[in-house]
Amino acid sequence: MPVTTTKYILQSFTTPSALPPFVWSFFEKYQQHTNVMYPVAKKLLDRESSGDVPADALWLTCSTNHNSATDPTLDFVLSVTPGPQGAYPVFICTPLPLDQLKPEYILPRMGQMVEALCASVPLERVYSVFAPASITHAFTDAWTRLTGIELDSDPEYYSARLTYCDSNTFRNRRSTLPLDRSYIMRPAVLADIPAAAELCHGFAAVSDPFTLSREEAVEEATYLAQNNMLWVHEVIRPGKPAEVASIVATTRSSESVAGITKVFTNPEARNMGCAERLVRTVCQSLLQSHESVVLYVAYNNPAASKVYHKVGFQGLEPPKAVAEGVEDWLELGFDRKSVVLGHW
Repeated sequence: MPVTTTKYILQSFTTPSALPPFVWSFFEKYQQHTNVMYPVAKKLLDRESSGDVPADALWLTCSTNHNSATDPTLDFVLSVTPGPQGAYPVFICTPLPLDQLKPEYILPRMGQMVEALCASVPLERVYSVFAPASITHAFTDAWTRLTGIELDSDPEYYSARLTYCDSNTFRNRRSTLPLDRSYIMRPAVLADIPAAAELCHGFAAVSDPFTLSREEAVEEATYLAQNNMLWVHEVIRPGKPAEVASIVATTRSSESVAGITKVFTNPEARNMGCAERLVRTVCQSLLQSHESVVLYVAYNNPAASKVYHKVGFQGLEPPKAVAEGVEDWLELGFDRKSVVLGHW
């Protein structure tokens, strides 16, 4: 139902089929920037069309009436959606240029959205928010002011760059192969689940607070392998069975953009170029059917930035390099005594 304020129009939707055409148009036009939101909405739409209507999903939109002679301008889309292993954070996307978004524009609109969200979901559901950095700060300030729920004692869960690689920036390169080993990069099969689960567990262990038990890591690896979302890098040494050294997940794909995540290498297989080799192979495969590949790379992980830069991802070298389409995103978490942590 739309709620009209003095200047803003807020609308809420609890099923993906209810999302109006202007939201889907936004998703389709900005597939790189809505990669955490659009593919999830499409999956939930497929579920709904099969009779499985998600009961714990919500989308909020905020639009501005600039004058009566033109249609309202979409400012923000906020999503609260379920994931395969737990609830996703609050995601917020915008079609507006980030360098033109001033606090005086963001703050009043985010205040209205926070009021609408507070009236729509249990307070404990909002455990973190992930959005372009200025939007994240505006949301958390407004949420704490309205609900009294403070940020976590160590609130910065993820500070990252949204970067991309396409056919023009992709760098194909052959690795020098040592004589004592060979490599195979391929989509995972069910037999890979035990080894992949160990790497999922390792990835989560350095992704606090989104850690996984051994059993949960097996569940994640199984989900990814069964849904053809996982690639593995095998190392083969003479006289030894093949070892899964690295993994890459492809969990968020839309018509023209594919997203990769969970890039992780067994510590015992580091410094052999496995991550770069596998990311390059996965990107080369994805770019056959998509215009670009996107990922988020943490600012506190310069080694990963170096790998992705070598493959062709933009805006990573030198640090803070300016590149069109590259954005700074931030996830801040709320007091864990007051919320129920999800997983993504």
